[in-house]
Amino acid sequence: MSQLLSAFGIDWHLLLAQAVNFGIVLIALWYFLYKPVLAMLAKRQELVAKGVEDAGRASEMLAGADSEANSRITAAEGEAEGIVAAARETATAEKTRLLQEAEERAAAVARDAEARAAETAAKAKRESEREVARLAILAVEKILKKNYD
Repeated sequence: MSQLLSAFGIDWHLLLAQAVNFGIVLIALWYFLYKPVLAMLAKRQELVAKGVEDAGRASEMLAGADSEANSRITAAEGEAEGIVAAARETATAEKTRLLQEAEERAAAVARDAEARAAETAAKAKRESEREVARLAILAVEKILKKNYD
């Protein structure tokens, strides 16, 4: 074997020293470079996995918020429809009440006007009766004066 190494111009002492140096460099690189790089990659992998997990949770929360917003909007629309219906009913009742009051007032005004008209007619009738009576008395007086003079 020694002849074979000599034939290729390889010094086995130097080869052994280089192998030892290579082992030392390999161990140093393993310890100072490969392990920290692997640790950094593991941390980054955890960070990326956490980011993906957080994004998934955020997506779920967004979907939940959307469904909650839709349910709240639906509830608000139902409540608004109820309020509008109640307002319409109240307005209809108020309209009916106001119309009834107006009809009652109109009837009262009509009754009052009829009473005044009746009173005015009675007064005119009394005055005309008085006037007729006075004229009758005057006519009788004239006739009696003519007959007695």
